[in-house]
Amino acid sequence: MLLIPAIDLKQGKCVRLRQGRMEDDTVFSDDPVAVAGRWVEAGAKRLHLVDLDGAFAGKPVNAAVIRDIAAAFPDLPIQVGGGIRDEETIDTYLAAGVQYVIIGTKAVSAPHFVGDVCAEFPGHIIVGLDAKDGKVAIDGWSKLSHHDIIDLAQHFERDGVEAIVYTDISRDGMMQGVNVDATRKLARAITIPVIASGGVTDMDDIRALQAAAEDGIMGAILGRAIYEGRIDLAAANAWVSGD
Repeated sequence: MLLIPAIDLKQGKCVRLRQGRMEDDTVFSDDPVAVAGRWVEAGAKRLHLVDLDGAFAGKPVNAAVIRDIAAAFPDLPIQVGGGIRDEETIDTYLAAGVQYVIIGTKAVSAPHFVGDVCAEFPGHIIVGLDAKDGKVAIDGWSKLSHHDIIDLAQHFERDGVEAIVYTDISRDGMMQGVNVDATRKLARAITIPVIASGGVTDMDDIRALQAAAEDGIMGAILGRAIYEGRIDLAAANAWVSGD
């Protein structure tokens, strides 16, 4: 199972939010490239970058920082989300060295868009589904839609997406533990991989997700827990790889 460090970008800085609230942020570094290097040294095999400003603006805001990280680590797979609403943005990120782009709000508000970009950029599209009580949230988690998460995931699987990033927004940034049951339920309902996000707090969460890996959970995104030292990323990577 992949352990994927998150680098959330707000005004060019590396931050963490609580439950997606832009006003409830903690700044961890004003040098995101250095933060990326720290996680690479700890054995990260993929990075998860989020343009938080872009998610609210509906267009890239921190693209320059993302380009800098991709340029600094050209051999490292990077997945990027936040404000990706058109083909031009996808093309620009892929040209900059990003491996995967994550479609969030646009996937829910205009589902045909996912099918179109999967055809145009095969192998590079991930959909991010952020949910609370089984319903999908959009617009930087500011609104809850009426869509059921499993129905949407199955739809996007048919469109040809590479994976689903599933976030339980009630737990994100709250250090309350990951929602393993909901993540497993989603993974069992589709055949493409699921990446768990939101609430991974300690090694117990990683062990629980690893135990459910055979159900289709391919990875976990780690945020506040690695920034606050509750999870030692190097030790966790050694454990999941059996070293």
